[in-house]
Amino acid sequence: MSNLADATAARLGGLSYLNPNAPEPWASFVEQIERVRPYLGELERWIETLKHPKRTLIVDVPIERDDGTVAHYEGYRVQHSLSRGPGKGGIRFHPDVTLNEVMALAGWMTIKNAAVGLPFGGAKGGIRVDPASVSKGELQRITRRFTSEIGIVIGPDRDIPAPDVGTNAMTMAVMMDTFSMNRGGTATGVVTGKPIALGGSLGRQEATGRGVYITAREAGRHLGLPIEGARVAVQGFGNVGGIGARLFHEAGARVIAIADHSATLVNKAGIDIPAALAHVAAHGGLAGFVGAAPLDIEEFWRLSCDFLVPAALEGQITAERAAGIRARVVVEGANGPTTPAADDILRERGVLVVPDVLANAGGVTVSYFEWVQDFSSFFWTEDEINARLERIMVGAFNAIWQVAQEKGVSLRTAAFIIACHRVLEARAERGLYP
Repeated sequence: MSNLADATAARLGGLSYLNPNAPEPWASFVEQIERVRPYLGELERWIETLKHPKRTLIVDVPIERDDGTVAHYEGYRVQHSLSRGPGKGGIRFHPDVTLNEVMALAGWMTIKNAAVGLPFGGAKGGIRVDPASVSKGELQRITRRFTSEIGIVIGPDRDIPAPDVGTNAMTMAVMMDTFSMNRGGTATGVVTGKPIALGGSLGRQEATGRGVYITAREAGRHLGLPIEGARVAVQGFGNVGGIGARLFHEAGARVIAIADHSATLVNKAGIDIPAALAHVAAHGGLAGFVGAAPLDIEEFWRLSCDFLVPAALEGQITAERAAGIRARVVVEGANGPTTPAADDILRERGVLVVPDVLANAGGVTVSYFEWVQDFSSFFWTEDEINARLERIMVGAFNAIWQVAQEKGVSLRTAAFIIACHRVLEARAERGLYP
């Protein structure tokens, strides 16, 4: 490993299961857009719209540390497209956040929202900070200052942030409160993923992992591969991977391998997922869990399994790793975990990839429900939330599957075809101003 890779791994606290040498995410996004060009017809004249974010904001986030010193952090908010509605996308707190990454994540949000038919554009934000390196008070000051700095572009009908890597419901509570104080009135709809007491939605915390499970189940149905008895490997064991693993487990699958920032573990007889989740809740990571044996991360990617769920960060499945993957289906819980070159290799080898813009869209779908509930001040039951989520995810999967079959393309390209048509049609109908 290079010195740069060593330094990156050190900054990540030893996240050896990540890939510090992954290609730039924005380049991957642009290549994915280019692959759709032949299918756009008259809308092709607008394709450059998708390769130029509408608005990019870089902000300085200075705070006073607990020891009295002043520290500066760099923050971003990128609005990739607002053609179909207000921007929608998470806020990431991570030591390796870059503008390139945030641009790509915003672009993927544009595609994701359009692919499942949500009335949003795409946006994303982040701060280059390790939440574990600052105190609780410092983290709150960072969040409040960042919210104030990006307050000029966000709002319930302009751009609605949500949680992402390194952020959670309490982060959203602080953002909502800061925006509301600056505006002079409570604006619950400015963010989603909030605590229930502040206008959050039931079912939101599990929504992304639930969407991953639903799309995996639907892929299995089309392939004649039932979830019950299936072998599953999950990279990332947080809010997405952990909940997805639990739902697979409850449906009778054997989760044979799991990985997080602290350990990669395998048990081919099946891991006790509730016990693993309890261990993580108590200890902050999988390290020390006795229900499975340690495994080298590169061996993780070569495990024979039915469903492989990358649910960590982008760029994890490279061409080199794709050549050794022995899964029947890859279900992308993370954003951008598979590079375009790896996509091609997996397709050539007959591995079905359920793309991120579909597989992990459960989170933004229930965020949409939360936004609607906040506007109406009328809240639904968790059963209603899950039923609506199921209907939207299954409908989107079937539409994307049909396009893939008709045009002989991958599910990713099919999802991009549907999404790009929707976004660019809206762009064309709106015209250019002035």
